[in-house]
Amino acid sequence: MFNRLREITRSTSAFLMVVGLSIPVAADATTPVEWQDLPDPASQEFEDPYRDLGQETLEGVIEVARLRAMQEQTGSLQGDDAARLEASLTSLEEQGIDADVLISQRWIVAERREAAATLGNAAFDGAEVTISGFAIPAPPETDGTSVAYLVEQRGMCSHMPPPMPNQMIRVRLTSDWTPDYMHQPVSLTGRLRINPTQEVFRVVDGEVPMSATWQLDAVAVQTYSAAPLAAEASSEWVDQLRAKLKANKAETGE
Repeated sequence: MFNRLREITRSTSAFLMVVGLSIPVAADATTPVEWQDLPDPASQEFEDPYRDLGQETLEGVIEVARLRAMQEQTGSLQGDDAARLEASLTSLEEQGIDADVLISQRWIVAERREAAATLGNAAFDGAEVTISGFAIPAPPETDGTSVAYLVEQRGMCSHMPPPMPNQMIRVRLTSDWTPDYMHQPVSLTGRLRINPTQEVFRVVDGEVPMSATWQLDAVAVQTYSAAPLAAEASSEWVDQLRAKLKANKAETGE
């Protein structure tokens, strides 16, 4: 399933056009990879009793957990604390939720979520692949090797938070090429490996922790230039920008 050749079809492809190939490479020696293929498939499906809780309900469970911890430390709760615990438990019971059962599962769920976010798909470990995304410039390695990070969506790690580690690739470049600008759209070819790394460096206007499950030793870089965003184009950071522009126009009366 994961080794068959597939045409790369990405939501961002409508905004890109090819302008050049930095280093020639034999295309038939690689496997096109989609971003959704990178996480370990076995870790993605798991029971998560917290997933469908509403914000108010989740806050109620957190309140019970906090008060239960105080109760364990002091031996008992008095006054307002005891009343709040009783009220929170009653409210959750009326919703059919056993708070103590949920709380007892919190570390199990945390471990499952961690695995889902960090484990890589072993089917691609060591494979020669081609993958497209948006490149973020990074400091070079101590030996001078050029480094970049590849993410699925424009704006990640700057306008938006970093993706999950198994959705981020640390790229070691065998050429002197580096991204010309933040989130430059590229298609990279090289050997992909599971090699978890953590690095912190300045991205746009602040220090950002870059945790990547994957490393790509890129031997070919196909660069793109972004075409103008279509009127109907949408992404989280684009929508935020449009909202700010609309608000500014309303304030200035333009």
